[in-house]
Amino acid sequence: MQSNQWTQTVDPRARGIKRVLWSILVLNLLVAAAKATWGLVSGSTAMFADGIHSLTDGSGNIVALIAMAVAGKPLDEGHPYGHQKYESFASAIIGLLLLSAAWRVGRSSVDSLVAYSKSGTLPKVEVTTVSFAVMLVTLAINVFVVWFETRRGKALDSDVLQSDAKHTLSDIWVTVGVIVSLVLVKMGVPIADPIVGLFVALAVVWAAFEVFKGVNTTFSDKARLDPHEVYRKIVSFEGVKGCHNIRTRGTGAVVQMDVSILVDPGISVEAGHGIAQALETWLCKQYAPLKDVVVHVEPDNDEQRSRPFLASNRR
Repeated sequence: MQSNQWTQTVDPRARGIKRVLWSILVLNLLVAAAKATWGLVSGSTAMFADGIHSLTDGSGNIVALIAMAVAGKPLDEGHPYGHQKYESFASAIIGLLLLSAAWRVGRSSVDSLVAYSKSGTLPKVEVTTVSFAVMLVTLAINVFVVWFETRRGKALDSDVLQSDAKHTLSDIWVTVGVIVSLVLVKMGVPIADPIVGLFVALAVVWAAFEVFKGVNTTFSDKARLDPHEVYRKIVSFEGVKGCHNIRTRGTGAVVQMDVSILVDPGISVEAGHGIAQALETWLCKQYAPLKDVVVHVEPDNDEQRSRPFLASNRR
């Protein structure tokens, strides 16, 4: 069964995601510009590294906007399951951007530490009231971004918004670390600056790992619904004597399912079809992300009952 709700809601959902991304893009670019610029002016490796990290947030927003322009398209002959996986492609690219940022930040910090080991000196870092003001204001903006993007990501069941929120969450911890490094530099511990830069790189790598975990769920066609719960619901439906081969896949917002149900072998084909059609409609109401259900009707006999309800256990 193809749910009519799918074709009616995909476009508004995509538009909602794009509105969030445009808003976040503007904020991310402002944050990145403030941190990177003052990092260069003051000579702070950690602050400049944090600015580069924030710039990847903006780059990720642009990638996501491009992907959502495709993901929001309705299904067609060439894409009978729709275009939703393009949203996960965007999440994967965000992960790669994070790894690229981690490399740049880590290399800069290592270069500073190597130079220090050879000369015993580090480039002078100027820590002023402006330095702290820039970091605290950008920290407040990032806290708002994470709250807003996570909230909208859950409301819209958006993989890319939730991946981007994790990206920005790592930025918060990085910013906190940079503030600590500025305090230490101000207290006369200049080596704290490149060391914090290394922690920044590690935080970015961890953020990338979290993003790739979410992408793997979609690309590996991992089950999106608990098959045990689905089984209990299906066998409670009127006219269904049993079921097997429960399979689900998809993105966080659009899930597809196929399942075989057992019905009384004495009923007509039309009656069996009626049960299947009613079950398909009911299941879509039980699970909001479930947009496409295919039910195979089988006779209730010993051979069919011997089959496991999990598709992975088929013999």
